[in-house]
Amino acid sequence: MSGQSLLAPGTLSPARSVPGAIRRPAYVGKPAPTPYTGSEVQDAETVERMRAAGRIAARAMEEAAKHIAPGTTTDELDRVAHDYMCDHGAYPSTLGYRGFPKSLCTSVNEVICHGIPDSTVLRDGDIVNLDVTAYIGGVHGDNNATYLCGEVDEESRLLVERTREALNRAIKAVRPGRQVNIIGRVIESYAKRFGYGVVRDFTGHGINSSFHSGLIIPHYDSPHHTTVMQPGMTFTIEPMLTLGTHEYDMWEDGWTVVTKDRKRTAQFEHTLVVTEDGADILTLP
Repeated sequence: MSGQSLLAPGTLSPARSVPGAIRRPAYVGKPAPTPYTGSEVQDAETVERMRAAGRIAARAMEEAAKHIAPGTTTDELDRVAHDYMCDHGAYPSTLGYRGFPKSLCTSVNEVICHGIPDSTVLRDGDIVNLDVTAYIGGVHGDNNATYLCGEVDEESRLLVERTREALNRAIKAVRPGRQVNIIGRVIESYAKRFGYGVVRDFTGHGINSSFHSGLIIPHYDSPHHTTVMQPGMTFTIEPMLTLGTHEYDMWEDGWTVVTKDRKRTAQFEHTLVVTEDGADILTLP
């Protein structure tokens, strides 16, 4: 594995502004969102609005990823994604969600998820996950991907490739009538072939007008998650695989989650809708 030194918190820049004409999610300015009580199954019109939100999120992530290079700060990646979403009439869903201070998550190397963009400078050999969610038309579209920064060691590169493949395999397992735990079973069985850890405490989730609806999509083989998939259900799949343990520590910021053994981790995510014969990806650029 890469011999990079471990990450440390950087300095936060001031909060970015969002044009007043852009509609905010109801949770902005509140300690937490109101619990979602609606259906996990969405009508066709809502799904198309989610596709529009997902497309903006995917394109914002692509734009930010173009700037991944040694010497770039994670705060600069936040600026690029923030500006893209605002320029296209979307609100960055993470901004103000339960107090999160930035417009995307940047999770570098040993950070499993929810890394806060700051003055941290990317280094040659890093891997960095960008997690971008856009809110427009009253709905959210959520996606993430892990990118290579400069010349990355083989072990880390393979982890990234295989995590992407785990997501692809999980998407292919989606079918009406199946329980959601088939998703975790497929991911974990694939990850075990390489000795990877599979994160358990952070999962995929239902998504629609709510950022996190309460539906849990596990990435490990869980007998407890038996919700049956139905056409029109919308949720994310976002496997997080590690080179070591699935256990984690939390930084004092209350957001940044790092592997307990500080080994590297990768993640990929799409928002999906269950169709009559499989899944339709809503977060395509």
